[in-house]
Amino acid sequence: MFLAVSIVCDDYFLPSLEIISECLGLSQDVAGATFMAAGSSAPELVTAFLGVFVTKGDIGVSTILGSAIYNLLGISAACGLFSSMVSRLSCWPLFRDCLAYTICVAAVLAMISDNIIYWYESASLLLIYGCYILVLCFDIKINQYLMKKFSPCCMRFTKAMEENAEQQPLVGWREESGPLICQQSRTDSGIFQDELDYSQLSTSLHGLDEISEDHPSVFTMPEADMKRILWVLSLPIITLLYLTIPDCRRQFWRNWFMVTFLISAAWISAITYVLVWMITIAGETLGIPESVMGLTLLAAGTSVPDTVASVLVARKGNGDMAMSNIVGSNVFDMLCLGIPWFIKTAFINTSGPIEVNSSGLTYTAISLVCSVVFIFLAVHLNGWKIDKKLGAICLVLYLVFTTLSILYELGIIGNNPTRVCGN
Repeated sequence: MFLAVSIVCDDYFLPSLEIISECLGLSQDVAGATFMAAGSSAPELVTAFLGVFVTKGDIGVSTILGSAIYNLLGISAACGLFSSMVSRLSCWPLFRDCLAYTICVAAVLAMISDNIIYWYESASLLLIYGCYILVLCFDIKINQYLMKKFSPCCMRFTKAMEENAEQQPLVGWREESGPLICQQSRTDSGIFQDELDYSQLSTSLHGLDEISEDHPSVFTMPEADMKRILWVLSLPIITLLYLTIPDCRRQFWRNWFMVTFLISAAWISAITYVLVWMITIAGETLGIPESVMGLTLLAAGTSVPDTVASVLVARKGNGDMAMSNIVGSNVFDMLCLGIPWFIKTAFINTSGPIEVNSSGLTYTAISLVCSVVFIFLAVHLNGWKIDKKLGAICLVLYLVFTTLSILYELGIIGNNPTRVCGN
């Protein structure tokens, strides 16, 4: 299942995202915070709908809030440790997404503090996300205004990023005579060069050495021995995906990129469902309490698409897209809670509100806010780059947060009764 998600993301999901970004003129961070976040967070949306309409329990709330710390710290650690190159980050995108997520967390915690959700409370979540999208629509103008307003504060970061861009230019920058895709560009980062030709961007994304008219077939056997073995083992998955998803990297299917995006997001949801089901069975078999399993195995399981997608783009040097996907997917997760809540309270069960269980709310709130603040400060102190040092620090802090959470859920610290699966 891990291998299947990796193939879907690398061969279909990310290429469709690149074409969408090109057509809409989106920068890397905006694409990561919107389409990439929505596609990789599809499992959380399915889980939230199941929790509200099928199981009528708190599985949606616990899964989304419980996996938030893993999304912030665990995926950041994976991006730093598994990336083969140092990725530079921009000030504004990370600040924008962290601020939006903090507002979303505060709103959700305020709603479920009384264990009751009304229609106007769920509607406010949708309104907050709408404001977030509105900010993204005017992202470049807002960024330019803030850079002029606070230019002395960000000057040294800008200078460091420009020096890095001069030393390590991105692979596949267009020639001087090439066409422009988007006339607007950022001033705070050497990464944001929107004057990219898609064919060259696709080339750099998939590791091709030279531009060709059409992408090679997925059935082309790799030359390296280990890759060849892995290719043979994954051949059934490759065949199934080839028959069900149009490959928008090939010229014939290039205009079908939205179909590729939607079907690959559906496959990501289906594969993650099977993966979480396997993890749940393993947890019940080993007698792991439900709360502990949700904080560890299930949190990692539902975040597999986010992890794979973020690591893949981070390894290509697209640090802003990786970080915006990490934080932006959490913002989208708050929308995942708002949609089913609003549908049920406004259209299906208008006679009364939804009841939820908010035990352990205080610790969850403190953990989420602390993790958001830590990510921003850690990136700031690390010189606005993703490297192995930042990955190691995020990993250590994630282990600390998880250990404290497990001790709290087991009742070793605090006054929280243990809940075992089935009880």
